[in-house]
Amino acid sequence: MATKVATVKEAVKETLIGSQEPGMQLSAQTKARFNSHAVKDAESDELYLGPEQFIDAVAPPNEDYHKIKREQYSILFRIADRKNKGKVTLADWGYFENLLSKPDAEYEIAFRLFDVDRLGTVKYDDFRKLYELNKGPDSIPFDWDCEWAKLYIGSKTKRHNMDYQQFSQMLRGLQGERIRQAFQLLDKDGDGYIEPEDFERIIKETSQHKLSDHLLENLHTLCNISQGSKVSYANVRAFQNMIKEMDLVELIVRRACAKSSDGKITRTEFLNQAAKITRFSLFTPMEADILFHFASLDEPSGRLGLRDFAKVLDPSWRSRDEGEDSNRALAKAKTTSQQFLSQAGESAYSFVLGSLAGAFGAFMVYPIDLVKTRIQNQRGQNPGQRLYKNSLDCFRKVIRNEGFRGLYSGVLPQLVGVAPEKAIKLTVNDLVRGWFSKDNKIWWGHEVIAGGAAGACQVVFTNPLEIVKIRLQVQGEVAKSVEGAPKRSAMWIVRNLGLVGLYKGASACLLRDVPFSAIYFPTYNHLKKDLFGESPTKKLGVLQLLTAGAIAGMPAAYLTTPCDVIKTRLQVEARKGDTAYTGLRHAAKTIWKEEGFRAFFKGGPARILRSSPQFGFTLAAYELLQTTLPYPGGKSEMKMHAGVADVVSSLKEKHADSPFTRSRNALKIVLDLDQHFGRVNLGSNNEKGWKVMPPWMGGGAGSRA
Repeated sequence: MATKVATVKEAVKETLIGSQEPGMQLSAQTKARFNSHAVKDAESDELYLGPEQFIDAVAPPNEDYHKIKREQYSILFRIADRKNKGKVTLADWGYFENLLSKPDAEYEIAFRLFDVDRLGTVKYDDFRKLYELNKGPDSIPFDWDCEWAKLYIGSKTKRHNMDYQQFSQMLRGLQGERIRQAFQLLDKDGDGYIEPEDFERIIKETSQHKLSDHLLENLHTLCNISQGSKVSYANVRAFQNMIKEMDLVELIVRRACAKSSDGKITRTEFLNQAAKITRFSLFTPMEADILFHFASLDEPSGRLGLRDFAKVLDPSWRSRDEGEDSNRALAKAKTTSQQFLSQAGESAYSFVLGSLAGAFGAFMVYPIDLVKTRIQNQRGQNPGQRLYKNSLDCFRKVIRNEGFRGLYSGVLPQLVGVAPEKAIKLTVNDLVRGWFSKDNKIWWGHEVIAGGAAGACQVVFTNPLEIVKIRLQVQGEVAKSVEGAPKRSAMWIVRNLGLVGLYKGASACLLRDVPFSAIYFPTYNHLKKDLFGESPTKKLGVLQLLTAGAIAGMPAAYLTTPCDVIKTRLQVEARKGDTAYTGLRHAAKTIWKEEGFRAFFKGGPARILRSSPQFGFTLAAYELLQTTLPYPGGKSEMKMHAGVADVVSSLKEKHADSPFTRSRNALKIVLDLDQHFGRVNLGSNNEKGWKVMPPWMGGGAGSRA
């Protein structure tokens, strides 16, 4: 029994005053944050944070404060300054950061602010006086003798102190009671309706610090959801419930948009998704109407996307005056040369990353490509005439006769050519798709045309490099079969072929690359969209992209194998005794006549094994390079920062657990009392003997005179 009592006491103690003093167990990050802002005491040489340094530590100048003024963070100083000395030492700072790291830090910060005597309870008199001193001069009055307040703190003759649990529960419901009293006060006629301007005043006084500019600018339009010109109490309560559950609303919106084919949802789809996520029907039809009303103000439509909802749910969403206009002004300020250099820099960045990634992918599958080329170049129907039985036998003989390096014969032209090939193919495909696309939709026939155009354009660069690569790839087997055959370099082959010779087999190359890209790109895009559910609101992961690319490459590679066989035969230098092909048609007829139909699919499996993993390696390398070497000043994606809805985004949020973020969330709870908390100068004594000087001016914020 004694053990249980001790455990309970320890748990209560930790809840009220935090865990054990950090002491020498402070983390390196905690010490670094303290040392970067601390100043040295002239007498003791001890480092400390004064009020200004403390604000810099918990509220860096470059952060987003939403609707909170930076100076309001000063009210947190008293919580960190435990001994009321006007200084925060390293131990105090460690204690404060430890407090912020607790899961209920927001409510505990508020509790400690009003626990004047630091005894683990909040006295009604202390709470009331500190509230009165911080409220704004024009704030809507709040009746602390109302029935709601009596339920928490008792009547005048039977007041009781509130412990942490009681205080936090009272604080949670306080905003709703403030709104109810304000509505009753402004409802002059007592008919349950107020003017839109009165509703705007209520919300700005009670919830401004949690809302976006878009909401604040359009509060008066709430009356538009009904037939009248006034706002009912039901409207006000529905609005409050909606903003109170913003995190849940965002989760529902994201889930619903992710399941939508176009990334947009209707009011019905929102309510259906809400019913699936919540155990009970948490959101009423009126609450859904309010959400869709404010989200569709700029774009009156029954279907809305994440960007529309972000204007409502994201408190950091800036107004057009602050956001779009400032961006336009900034864009105008840039000179033409600056814009050109910026675009050129981004293009060069993408080109370099694409080149490196493409070279890596080509290098990884090059041995398969070499085996494919040699299998395709084999002639004769009699197995005894063939040098290789199959792809595996070819692989073994290359290593045995030419060594491991033989698998990479001609790899240099391939690596050099892969950069312009990938750049041209991807650019032309995107360009043509853009021409044919309307509202992010494109007919499948236009997709095929775009892919075919991309394949045709790449031949300009790839054909010369292909012919050099192929001749280098078969050079090893020629050396083994022909005594004294000289080994040629890539430059010798280029000089020997000349400009016209470098485009030998270009017609076959076109015949292969045009259908390959026409099959590959539409298949890849439809796999991403139809199989993995890619949409404007759902970005696929690397594994999904790799799978889509690998699957798309299989039919494209195998079905174009006949064209690849003809191209290989035309581009390989004819040996003594072999048929010399004069053109595309002659090569096709001769292969059919001498080797049969099956010869057109020689190396087909090798092409599949090469194309699928090559795309995978290329894409994986490209994603990794983009993450490791981001473009300086690159554009960030539009996000909603409402809270917990997007797990992936929250994991990537840079300052999710920083003192600034937790301090800002704590201030939001405190500002539910009144938006002026921390703005009022408490540097004078009131007539009732309440000493309210800030601690760094000689007294505690709530110490008795």
